[in-house]
Amino acid sequence: MKFTKMHGIGNDYVYVNGFETNVEDPSATAIAVSDRHFAIGSDGLILILPSETADVTMRMFNADGSEGRMCGNGIRCVAKYAYDHGLAKVNPIRVETLSGIKTIQLTLAEDGTVDTACVDMGEPGLAPADIPATLEGETIINVPLEADGRTWDMTCVSMGNPHAVIYVDDVAALDLEAIGPGIETHAVFPEAINVHFVQVHSADEVTMRTWERGSGITQACGTGASAVCVAGVLTGNNARQTLVHLPGGDLTITWKQDDNHVLMDGPATEVYSGEWPGKE
Repeated sequence: MKFTKMHGIGNDYVYVNGFETNVEDPSATAIAVSDRHFAIGSDGLILILPSETADVTMRMFNADGSEGRMCGNGIRCVAKYAYDHGLAKVNPIRVETLSGIKTIQLTLAEDGTVDTACVDMGEPGLAPADIPATLEGETIINVPLEADGRTWDMTCVSMGNPHAVIYVDDVAALDLEAIGPGIETHAVFPEAINVHFVQVHSADEVTMRTWERGSGITQACGTGASAVCVAGVLTGNNARQTLVHLPGGDLTITWKQDDNHVLMDGPATEVYSGEWPGKE
């Protein structure tokens, strides 16, 4: 299986060109290639496939083999791969996902390859059914959640996948390994949830750390950063355009007032290509 390793601010995946290579069991392959000690090492597997309704299709699988609906950092890399490798030499490029078709505006480097990408993430979902979460009310804003003997005030946002945003005074001091799993798999989230802890610096700057559903601690989460911006506006913690610092780098997130869409702007990086000896 030929693959390309790529990352968006440290959120790294193994990418496979599905125009040329068929992966028979992507869930098992995701588990195999993601091992950071005995394999390639990644947060999961992303397939770039043909599409009848967009320029390419993206399917993403977490490190535990579960299929995700969308990945903000991953889709920037999909757009870069498709453009740089000639699968879709168009700008903007449209990518089909399980969360719908996303449009990505590309910024090119001097050598003609993609440097950064701005993704139209669409409109956030705020109702409990959108997350999904088995909670009452029209939205979930600063709602207390008890997990592993602690109570957290959380705000939930769907960006095509589920996110819980929790504000803390010192994000660096948190033990995510101890805290994250209990919230991720809490009974109120029937499909589990991505958990983001956020420290506010100013109205237009925050720092976040992520416990990602199915993958654990990750360097970055693009849909999560988008959810953080939305949650910050809903809770009065930040403005509609916010610089979000993640362990792997920075993203600029804008929640537009005119059409309710969220824009995510950040880099996409190709690391290397190789061949995985496992079964395709």
